[in-house]
Amino acid sequence: MVGSLLVRGMLVGIVAGLLAFVFLKIYGEPQVDIAVAFETQVEAAKATTAAPSHKEEHELVSRPVQAGLGLFTAVMVYSVAFGGLFGLAFAFAYQRIPGAVTPQSVSLLLAAAGFVAVYLVPNLKYPASPPAVGEPETIGMRTALYFAMMAISVAAMIGGLSLKRLLSQRFGDWNSTLVVIAYYVVIVSTAGVLLPAVNEVPVQFPAVVLWKFRVASIGAQFIMWLTLGLLFGAWTQHAVAKDARHA
Repeated sequence: MVGSLLVRGMLVGIVAGLLAFVFLKIYGEPQVDIAVAFETQVEAAKATTAAPSHKEEHELVSRPVQAGLGLFTAVMVYSVAFGGLFGLAFAFAYQRIPGAVTPQSVSLLLAAAGFVAVYLVPNLKYPASPPAVGEPETIGMRTALYFAMMAISVAAMIGGLSLKRLLSQRFGDWNSTLVVIAYYVVIVSTAGVLLPAVNEVPVQFPAVVLWKFRVASIGAQFIMWLTLGLLFGAWTQHAVAKDARHA
């Protein structure tokens, strides 16, 4: 059962990855091109004011490869991995979430929770940034802070689901849901205040490009999680109904 859900999640992740790739290719890559051009101009301006140097830097991967095969590979690996994790999470959550009795409802709830906990909340604290935004020396620190915020958010979401199971029988679904939402907001808000802020956006960087890049990032994540929730739920619902007919 768990193995089939894992494979099903990975297959659905392929579809989600293809949709997210098309969206990023159309809407996100033009913003990256503008950001790369901005970075090139900044580096050229620094080179004119610096002492002459005979060292030449060569790109390990060309920009066309990054925007094509590189983007496709990264998105597909990411989506398939999260699709597999989604299938495992469904196997754990099915018939354990109060008020969600069908595979479709469980799948949609998991997709919504995953989008909020894994991406949206961490992204509100540490939003995605295109090339030319952020110092190379701080990338390790920024990555660690982002994953710390993600870990806190996911842990708070899991704790909230467990808390809802304890409270729903005593206070009802609606009241317990409000308590869980308040609990989650308090936890992630506290973490957001305590964790250090990171703001390395150059003053002269185009605000419109930054905004569109971040919208593209959110849109790709939304497409992936929505596809996982809808397609995985419909597929699993059909499989459960088919098994019930055979039984």
